Amino acid sequence: MKDHTKGLLITALGVLFIVPDSLFVRLIETDAITIAFWRNLVSGAVALAGLVALRGRSTIATIRGTSRYGVIYSVCVAATGILFVLAVSLTSVANVVFIIAAMPVFAALFSWIALKEPVTRRMILTMATVGMGLAVIAYGSGEHERASLEGDLVAIGVACLFAIALTAARKGRAVSMVPAVPLAFLAAAALLAPFADPWSVPAAQWWMVAVHGGVVVVFSMSLLAIGPRYITSAEVALLILLESVLAPLLVWAVLGEYPGRWALAGGAIVIGALLFSNLWVMMRGRRRSRVKAPAPTSI
Repeated sequence: MKDHTKGLLITALGVLFIVPDSLFVRLIETDAITIAFWRNLVSGAVALAGLVALRGRSTIATIRGTSRYGVIYSVCVAATGILFVLAVSLTSVANVVFIIAAMPVFAALFSWIALKEPVTRRMILTMATVGMGLAVIAYGSGEHERASLEGDLVAIGVACLFAIALTAARKGRAVSMVPAVPLAFLAAAALLAPFADPWSVPAAQWWMVAVHGGVVVVFSMSLLAIGPRYITSAEVALLILLESVLAPLLVWAVLGEYPGRWALAGGAIVIGALLFSNLWVMMRGRRRSRVKAPAPTSI
């Protein structure tokens, strides 16, 4: 199997694993703080066990090796692990995933500020269009029983914090940030512990807690860390958009949570803008590759 095909399959599988994340938040019958506590504790423990199995005695040194950028990455990932669950509990799943889909726009903005990376005309147009889509989603939040402006703002916070985490990872790209992930999840769980009611989860739903944190979050995190090594960032971004489409559809099918016309319209604008932007980057990259390729030698 070619590396490119392998990268596409691994990344797509990682996206499919994360699709049920918001559904589990809806299904587990306890408060949002407790759900976030178990999500972070279980995923952090499983991820740490995997890291120890791979690194052994050098585990602590590996985590320290992420340096100050690893600290920034951990803090931001820990915060998103808390705020994502809170956002899903406050507003509709469609609003949350459509807003978080705008994360590449925030990442481009923070990269411009922190890394002095230029913002192209294409990115400016994408930002403007995505902003319109987010405004449409926010406008519709007042007309949908499951949606709220407060939840939308929390979802924007998730997108911004994850974008900062990615910017920190790019700044310290000489070292993998994967070892910082279990630390982030466990730190979030420790922060939530005093406010959670861990044993309030119904007895029949403990399997959901285990699958949610130990399978859905950990496997998606691991696969999405491996796949991008073999494919371009534009291809990764396109595949991640699948989650923005499939997650609301899954919640709609299982729980009957209709996203609402404004969320669908705003989501279509956000996803359409990002889809066009990334397809443009991919096509331009392929044209450049063809131009640079040497002409075949005649015999």
